[in-house]
Amino acid sequence: MEPIISTTDARLTLDGNAGRVEILRGITFEVTRGETLALIGPSGSGKSSLLMLLGGLESASAGQISVLGRDLTTMNEDELARFRRDHMGVVFQSFHLIPTMTALENVAIPLELAGVSDAFERAKAELESVGLGARLDHYPAQMSGGEQQRVALARASAPRPEILLADEPTGNLDGATGEAIMELLKGLRDRHGATLIMVTHSPELAERCDRVIRLRDGRLETEAPA
Repeated sequence: MEPIISTTDARLTLDGNAGRVEILRGITFEVTRGETLALIGPSGSGKSSLLMLLGGLESASAGQISVLGRDLTTMNEDELARFRRDHMGVVFQSFHLIPTMTALENVAIPLELAGVSDAFERAKAELESVGLGARLDHYPAQMSGGEQQRVALARASAPRPEILLADEPTGNLDGATGEAIMELLKGLRDRHGATLIMVTHSPELAERCDRVIRLRDGRLETEAPA
């Protein structure tokens, strides 16, 4: 099966206070369509940086990153933004909800901006699918952390992305809530056929994925089935 994502000798070097810092040191791997993949490793190993490269949110210093047959390293910022909008959903640890918008608006407005004609109807259905049908008109400050992360999941999945990227999506949540969020992530994958790549510190969540990749010091250390 042709990979939906592949990286070849991907490297990331950034300028730090002490000079140039190698964050990623030659990452080569592939992800097949519909797969769930966990990226694990110690803090500072490069997990989140790799996820940002795959989402075009960070530019590789060298190497190639191919997503859906497109080389992200050849795209400019506008092209990357459109590519993300059309093909990817991204979920962060810190939710990134707009505090002055209701849950419904947080999910619907990006759809409207993308030209979706039934944006509010789709947003309502997506929020109901994550158990928030009674919270449509609530603002982020009126919701728990777990509820806010559900809104973020609904926002990421509403455009029906082919790829879902999640950076520590349960990092700010207690164990039971984190488990519920993982169930929702896998449910979104099953409903929409999305490929899920998740950074996590949780061995329990990693074991729920099809495959686990461990990073250490910016390199792939192991790659094995969960």
